[in-house]
Amino acid sequence: MQAFYWNCPQIDNQAFNWWNFISSKIQDLQQAGFTALWLPPANKAGSNPSMGYDGYDYYDLGNYNQKGGLETWFGSSADLSNLISTAHLANMEVYADLVLHQNSGADAQELNPISGQTMWTKFNPLSGKFPRTYLDFQPSVYETMEGLDQINFGGMPNLCHRTPEVYTALIEYAVWLMDNVGFDGFRYDCAAGYGAWMVRAIQELNGLNQNKAYQPFGVAECWESLYTIQEWMNECNSWSDNPCAAFDFDLRVILKNICDSFGYSLTNLTNGQTILATNPALAVTFVENHDLTNPDGIAYNPIINDKMMAYSIILTHQGYPCVFWQDYYNYDLAQEGNNSGIAALVYVHEQYAGGDMEILYCDDNLYIMQRKGWQGQKGLVYVLNNLGSWNGATVQTQWSNTNFTPLAWRGHNNADTPEAKQTDAIGNGDFWAPPRGYAVYVPV
Repeated sequence: MQAFYWNCPQIDNQAFNWWNFISSKIQDLQQAGFTALWLPPANKAGSNPSMGYDGYDYYDLGNYNQKGGLETWFGSSADLSNLISTAHLANMEVYADLVLHQNSGADAQELNPISGQTMWTKFNPLSGKFPRTYLDFQPSVYETMEGLDQINFGGMPNLCHRTPEVYTALIEYAVWLMDNVGFDGFRYDCAAGYGAWMVRAIQELNGLNQNKAYQPFGVAECWESLYTIQEWMNECNSWSDNPCAAFDFDLRVILKNICDSFGYSLTNLTNGQTILATNPALAVTFVENHDLTNPDGIAYNPIINDKMMAYSIILTHQGYPCVFWQDYYNYDLAQEGNNSGIAALVYVHEQYAGGDMEILYCDDNLYIMQRKGWQGQKGLVYVLNNLGSWNGATVQTQWSNTNFTPLAWRGHNNADTPEAKQTDAIGNGDFWAPPRGYAVYVPV
């Protein structure tokens, strides 16, 4: 669960209480089948209130009175600690949003003699940890990084990771987040803005949990084309003993088109131009995120129509699916207790969506796929329908003489329940889905 969206404390009337608000939902999320929470940047930003992407004091989690207040917009350090403890008791991991690229809210301007420019680069945080000067930012004596300098948000200075003090400070910070704060992994913000070796170094750290070593989960936001994402992943993960995953932005383009461009061919799901297709073990699939749904942001591009079709894809296919808080709660797509919402698909994902995928049928308007099952997960048959009426086909599955029951389904303006199905002696079965919708059948 991406446990936030843009301006969520304000919109949900939970200013300075967001950590507690998430904590109140953990039991329900655990029961639904969620296994991890991705939190927004937890440290004090250069402005307050703030979503945290303009970081100022890396070690202020809401316990130093600076930049407009003691707490962050999400709450206090104690609130965050309670949230993480509550999640761990529910056997859920918690991932920190690491903003290692840009900083903001400096205490003074300095002249950078390399660039000849005066910038806000003098940082004296109250925590006393990781103070910074112009020597810690690009351009520096260690690196100019002219190409990556173009990734610049609001004029905020970018850290130079090749500066020994910066590299050491960020490694120490990641260890502190794991060992002292309790995070289990990281989401790397703007990973294309700095060297992949920095992420690799963090991924290869060993955290200690009750004197037991573990390595963090990691997922990168590399908002580029598939080729660039693949290059980044190859650079980051070559010879790594703990490779970093990446958000599948190319799949999200396809999902957006399926939902919002009526008549968009479902054969695009088979074009192989996604991380899901090329490296499913490291694909983090998603439908929406905080940038795509921020109406004031430059990346604003939400899915408008039939969004559950997209969720049905990521929660039945391979990859590590990420559900968006605003969809689940604010837009009432959870639909807990019935078969037509995200909650039912999460249950399908956890209980049945195991093993390899095999596409059984695909044309412009109909897509049928089976998951073959793995260990306790029996597998499933998934049908996606692009037409405005019921649609299906007879396909040969791996299951002979097997009864199937529909477990999750949804159609556009159609509440009819799909019929139970049965395969014959060689595995043939007739599987259908409702108009502009999907159906998931599981063996019984």
